[in-house]
Amino acid sequence: MLAFAGRAGIGKTSLLAEVRRRAEARGCTVLSARGGDQEQRVAFHVARQLLQPQLAGIPETELRTSLGSWYAIVGPALGLCAATDGSPPDQQGLRDGLDWVLTHLAVRRAPMVLVLDDAHWADPESMQWLAAFAPRVEQLPLLLVVAYRPDELPDHAEAFRGLPGRAGGRPLDLEPLSADAVARLVREALGTRADDAFCRECWAVTAGNPFETVELTAKVRDRGLAPTEPGAHLLRDLAAAVKGSGLVARLERLGTSTVRFAWACALLGTEISPALAAAVAGLGSEEAADAADALREARILTADVTTADVTTADVTTGDMTTGDMTTADLTTGDAMGEGTFEFVHPLIATAVYRAIPGSFRVALHGQAAWCVIDAGFGPSAAARHLMETHPDGDTWVVQQLRAAARETLRAGAPDAARRYLARALREPPPLAERAAVLHELGCASLLTEPATTVNHLRAALEEPIDDPALRHSIVYRLSQVLAHSDRLGEASDTLAREIKVTGDVRVRLRMQSEQFMWDAFRADEPESPARSRRLARLADRLTGRELTERYVIGLRAWDATLRGEPAHIAVHHAERALAGGLRWAEADRGFEVPVLVALTFMYADRPGRTEELFAAGIADFERQGWRGAHLSFGYTLLAYVRFRRGRLAEAEDFVRAGLRLAERVGPGTPAHWYAVGILVEILLARGRLTEATRLAEDHAFAEPFPAAVVFPDSQTVHGELLLARGLAKDAAAELAAAGRRLDPRGMRSPAWCPWQLHLARAESHDAPERAVATAADALRRARLYGAPSAVGQALRAAADVSSGLARVNLLEESVAHLECSPAAYELACALVALGAELRRSSRPEEAAEHLYRGLDAAVQCGADGLAEAARDELEAAGLRPRRLHSAETDTLTARECAVAELAVRGLTAAAIADRLRTEETTVVRLLSAVYRKVGTDRTGLGAALGTARRESPGA
Repeated sequence: MLAFAGRAGIGKTSLLAEVRRRAEARGCTVLSARGGDQEQRVAFHVARQLLQPQLAGIPETELRTSLGSWYAIVGPALGLCAATDGSPPDQQGLRDGLDWVLTHLAVRRAPMVLVLDDAHWADPESMQWLAAFAPRVEQLPLLLVVAYRPDELPDHAEAFRGLPGRAGGRPLDLEPLSADAVARLVREALGTRADDAFCRECWAVTAGNPFETVELTAKVRDRGLAPTEPGAHLLRDLAAAVKGSGLVARLERLGTSTVRFAWACALLGTEISPALAAAVAGLGSEEAADAADALREARILTADVTTADVTTADVTTGDMTTGDMTTADLTTGDAMGEGTFEFVHPLIATAVYRAIPGSFRVALHGQAAWCVIDAGFGPSAAARHLMETHPDGDTWVVQQLRAAARETLRAGAPDAARRYLARALREPPPLAERAAVLHELGCASLLTEPATTVNHLRAALEEPIDDPALRHSIVYRLSQVLAHSDRLGEASDTLAREIKVTGDVRVRLRMQSEQFMWDAFRADEPESPARSRRLARLADRLTGRELTERYVIGLRAWDATLRGEPAHIAVHHAERALAGGLRWAEADRGFEVPVLVALTFMYADRPGRTEELFAAGIADFERQGWRGAHLSFGYTLLAYVRFRRGRLAEAEDFVRAGLRLAERVGPGTPAHWYAVGILVEILLARGRLTEATRLAEDHAFAEPFPAAVVFPDSQTVHGELLLARGLAKDAAAELAAAGRRLDPRGMRSPAWCPWQLHLARAESHDAPERAVATAADALRRARLYGAPSAVGQALRAAADVSSGLARVNLLEESVAHLECSPAAYELACALVALGAELRRSSRPEEAAEHLYRGLDAAVQCGADGLAEAARDELEAAGLRPRRLHSAETDTLTARECAVAELAVRGLTAAAIADRLRTEETTVVRLLSAVYRKVGTDRTGLGAALGTARRESPGA
């Protein structure tokens, strides 16, 4: 990357023009764009200049094939297609799509040079994308060259000041020309007769500014002034005519029609359509053609160097009469399609625009908006002009701004949509439309300004609303943004108030489902058991025939999981919810319920089913272009699924990807709490306590914990971390507080939140009897839930706080249950614990068998700390670690397939052993491997095997 910084007129544009010329001469593909003073609030203006010319000529079918799923995401932003109905991509998803398109082009059309001039005027959406993309250019056959005025670089472009690249991470500052350099330019333009005194005065009056120097020499030539010392005193007045008031005075001498045409051009910005400028100025074609010629001769306008044949030499010398677009083009209207105008320099454009009288400029913007719409460019093109007009209660203005907001919002530019709607609100709209405008404004600012969104939506509800559907939509949006702002109680109350006055049965049911959902996430819900009973009664009556009913049933499944009802009941309701379809990217729904349904299977020892649903859901997010918080949640929770299956290395990779996405969304968000909590648990399981501690400290993973329910429960994970650090008293206090928070709400499933298991271990140091009671209660709850992994973990916790023969018996039972589950890491822990206890009980042969199995399982899981502990126990027993088995794969062996098929038919382990003429212990271990590989317990084995067969290459 190369970045050039310098004040106006210092030569940045000429330098970039030379870059383009050399790149094209060497066969490079050149992408070029320029920021515009008038277009800097037009979303994706720069991105369209860069990418649209490379893609617009490709037939639609070929373009769809080439861009694949990115077509619908980036197409509207780049002006390649209209946006489809449904939710727009989020900003991160759109930036990822633009990254993909540019990378694809850079590789396919290498080598490539991307040139961006006047980056300080680039629109925020394009600049934020390019600033994030810039560090990647070193890995591509791509040179990125930007130029900007450092004093005018906006906040959203600050990243350009320190980007990495071949320039060493700093821009190349362009300095004014020296006196000798100015003298050289003067003599090249005016001849060698220009004496030293004249040249030095040129340098003095221009301060070495290249643009002003070139323009000054052109003025000298036009005036026929001898370039010698006697005429040097006239240079200061001539230089004043190059810019500012002098330029304005020169323009005014060209006549009223020419001035109006220049004003219209300044209003339109860059790539000025001659026919459109004529319409804005209110000039006929011949009059406009004469004005254009006059402005070209005065070196104010030139044919666009990107569409007309103007050479670098023409720009440098100031000779702007050689472009191949003639006045005939303007007269016939051909200029509209074949050529455009540009100002010779942005300084001139700015001076002309500022010279327009204020009231006339406002009126001219209004005229421009009408002309743009009349020319067929659409509301988005007209909106920037309407933004400059004064509010006047014009319904047409409101309509155009609302239409522009819809277009830009669907294209992935919510900030631009928000600006348009805020201006529409100031117009103001008719009273009957005010609520709709406020609703649209709230939807546009939903992700970027949640507090403001709440105000807009509450104001909308205070307006008279004739359309019930609009009122309901406002309520849904308001409750959603309140919930996502960690104001779950307000979200629930908003829905509760509306439920009381809603007569439509289906609408009331949906509102109830949304209220149930937000209440389920409230850590401070006062009547959780009562809500659970109401939810159970409602869900049992529903059939799942439509989406809202399936949401209610899905919430019932999750509630059963939290409360620790038997796992088969939770799974039954989860299957009912999925029966009619439950997409993760529904246009006007959240993704929370589909995720909760998927996680219901994980806690019930069917993580394989959960992974299937997550794979489909994440693909749904990616197709929709939701690659910010949504994708962060997807990857983070998928990591948790892998963690609970004992695939710790994979889990760590996924959660780190989720954490990176969460950090792009913003610190302190729910996505952050989820990601950090899961990563802490994974690091502890892998034996990396120091790293887990540092992670928690770096991310302030401690009190105050979030008001929303997250999983794993943040307070419980923090207590687990304290216990691992040897801070038993602190851990016991933290975990007891978690219990006091969760138990009154009926959240008593140790599968979902094992706070009691960790609390028992923490209490065993100072209150061993209380620890035994705590563990016994946790075991009772686990047996009620019935998932083998939950029972196995609770048994191991009970063993940890017991002693003697009871400890051995509990660990043996723990292993037996965990062998019937997909929880590989927990099985490894139980095996190593049992082996260690048997060694201490002087039963070395039995100890060796379990320690070897535990070591093998720990290595397979990536639990390095546990593997080291197993090796230490083997060494203490006088045994040497044997050669480990090869890495386990998900493919079932022939023997595993055989025992699995017989198990599905209902045969016991003993019966299977008889049928296959092998030992019962062998069958148990083969089935254990099957459960881990396909991700289920015995109750879900039949369905899981059917899926495995469908996905098998040989199926």
